[in-house]
Amino acid sequence: MRAVLTRVKHASVTIDGAVHGQIGQGFLILLGVGVNDTEAECDKLCDKLTGLRIFEDENEKMNLGLKDVGGEILVISQFTLYGNCKKGRRPEFLGAARPDTAIPLYERFIAGCRERGFHVETGIFGADMQVDSRNDGPVTLIVDTDNL
Repeated sequence: MRAVLTRVKHASVTIDGAVHGQIGQGFLILLGVGVNDTEAECDKLCDKLTGLRIFEDENEKMNLGLKDVGGEILVISQFTLYGNCKKGRRPEFLGAARPDTAIPLYERFIAGCRERGFHVETGIFGADMQVDSRNDGPVTLIVDTDNL
């Protein structure tokens, strides 16, 4: 699995002209599921992301976690994180899992964040979504379970 995590002041997702989900301070997570991803990798990624300490303490050091600041999470499915741009000018997405594999892992990730006590908002898997955010820092991290 791959995630792009951005520390945000606030973020929202709009679908068909209506706000579907919005959060205040926290994490905007773009989440991609690969063809070989498993539940174990999903759980590991959830642990890693929800445990990151990337908020500044009183000494301006990244020392505080999401729970410390009362942060929220917005999760957006993002198969394009598996886009391969090595050949030509149009990416191919053969590394992205098909919906029958990706949806259960996407839902498991969301459930895992909620089980850890976080307020989680989401988009809709496969929908055309407009995502707005006020990036904080900016602080953006790319996390891939192949590297954990």
